[in-house]
Amino acid sequence: MANKQNTNGLLTVVGAGPGDAELITLKAIKALQNADVVLFDALVNKELLTYAANAEHIFVGKRKGCYAYQQEQINELIVSRAKSHGNVVRLKGGDPFIFGRGSEEMEYAASHGITVAMVPGISSSIAVPAFQNIPVTKRGASESFWVITGTTKNHKLSTDVHLAAKSSATVVILMGMGKLSEIVQLFQQQGKAETPVAIIQNGTTVNEKVGVGTISTIEKVVQEKELSNPAIIVIGEVVKHRAQLHKVQQQIKTKEVVVN
Repeated sequence: MANKQNTNGLLTVVGAGPGDAELITLKAIKALQNADVVLFDALVNKELLTYAANAEHIFVGKRKGCYAYQQEQINELIVSRAKSHGNVVRLKGGDPFIFGRGSEEMEYAASHGITVAMVPGISSSIAVPAFQNIPVTKRGASESFWVITGTTKNHKLSTDVHLAAKSSATVVILMGMGKLSEIVQLFQQQGKAETPVAIIQNGTTVNEKVGVGTISTIEKVVQEKELSNPAIIVIGEVVKHRAQLHKVQQQIKTKEVVVN
């Protein structure tokens, strides 16, 4: 169905949230309901595609380095489908503007005369730790936080990790499991061997797995719990909040049992 306002069609880049199908915005649902074509990534919960029941669904994600489409092909697919079908939704995990190439795809589409729009999503960098009762900031523990990609387009560890290791901020690293040893080494060099670390795999989903330790122990924890991608690494004193909250809850339950 061609877009009536623009014969070249419409691209809406939509954030699908961190994994739980309920963590999507009403605006995103409306965009899916109006879609003629949905191009979705590997980390998108497929339950969300039911909101676009009448649209064409095309998987364009990657799994373990295997690409369904290269980025250039995705760009071309967006343009061709927008011109031939009308409303294209590019559905991306988390928030499309946080390491999601959403801005690049919008620029490409706009340069070919496509109208573009963006619907933000709940970022996994904040929501995934939150689901495990880990705040990225906490008064007295962390005044700020870094969100860093663990692996750059050149397959190197981001230099920002070097800078973050020197700060007192919470450090959230996405796509960093392959660089975990390097990350650990950097923090150890800054005298932070006992800094708490949490690694959360498949966050907010039924397949979620969690490992908690310190800089000096986290690699052993990863081996024991068999953690792997997709996972988020959280480094900082705020990780302690999870255990502290659990302890308080257990104390309350114990008191209730005694009273009863």
